[in-house]
Amino acid sequence: MYNLQDIAAKFALRGTATTIKPLGEGFINDTLLVCVDGEERPSYILQRKNHIVFPDVPAMMQNIKMVTEHIKKKVADPLRETLTVIPTKDGALYYKDADGNFWAVCLYIGDTMSYTKADTPEIAYQGGLGLGQFHKLVSDFKEPLTEVIKGFHNIRWRFQQWDETLANDPAGRVKDLTEEIGWIESRRAQMLDFWKKFEDGIIPTRVTHNDTKISNFLFNASDGTLLCAIDLDTMMSSTMLNDTGDALRSYTNTGEEDDKDLSKVSMSIDMFTAYMKGYLSKMSKDLTESEIEYLAFSGIYITYEQVLRFLMDYIDGDKYYKIKYPEHNLVRTKAQYKLLTSMEEQLPEMNAIIRKLI
Repeated sequence: MYNLQDIAAKFALRGTATTIKPLGEGFINDTLLVCVDGEERPSYILQRKNHIVFPDVPAMMQNIKMVTEHIKKKVADPLRETLTVIPTKDGALYYKDADGNFWAVCLYIGDTMSYTKADTPEIAYQGGLGLGQFHKLVSDFKEPLTEVIKGFHNIRWRFQQWDETLANDPAGRVKDLTEEIGWIESRRAQMLDFWKKFEDGIIPTRVTHNDTKISNFLFNASDGTLLCAIDLDTMMSSTMLNDTGDALRSYTNTGEEDDKDLSKVSMSIDMFTAYMKGYLSKMSKDLTESEIEYLAFSGIYITYEQVLRFLMDYIDGDKYYKIKYPEHNLVRTKAQYKLLTSMEEQLPEMNAIIRKLI
């Protein structure tokens, strides 16, 4: 077990840690709330960073430091409107313990609220507002960020993995998946054409958050107004369409990601509209014509990628995603494919809504 008091003492806290307790769900990192002695002293967030998911924690922390310092120059309350990285007493952005674990600290932002799920158009609007504000604040950030997760949303790289998995057929399942494999192959050229526009610079490179769920945005507890984006570990340099696509995949689905009842799965045009109203209220003047052109399509792109990844993992013998039963990844594949086809059917209406909102 870690000596949390000793680890906290490595950082430049304003006081000595008195209590350290778990905070939140902690699916990837171990997250703890640190309270210190003395009146009117700040509290802190201590995290053990997952160096399996993030192999280069030092580079990840440098990404966070650069972007948050950029944001602080543009907001009214720099201690509340973005994260504040607290260095070690030696000035480092992280502490590496004797077992090779990486630890980092940021200032705790109090008097806030957040949502656990975007299940109404009103909350979807707030999520769009959150991502739009984040993209707006970093729209003029030009420094390249380190790729902290290899090939993230890079469909060309995903196809390399896909082709190898199909050729190896580790679990002997390919013979029974002719239809599902056809779903992937029939759209390969379309997806590569989109990605090439990013590779060629037609779609610009920006700072991307890469984890756009509603719980990663904080709101003021007093009046519910938007405060900031948090959980910045996955930030990288890519196309902002990865962020909007990821959000649309999760926010607009009327069913569950692994719904067995496909009749429940579709894309809600009301949730789409609400999200885009929030997002474009912040970003409509900053997007290029190519980004506007592919904004609705971004949901299709990311949902397609997820269909591919679930099916690829099923073919590979379920090695990546945790499963609750043997067919779980195949069920996920079919549910996400149903969402994909619903998006494709509604794409003209989605594009018309965006043009109206711009």
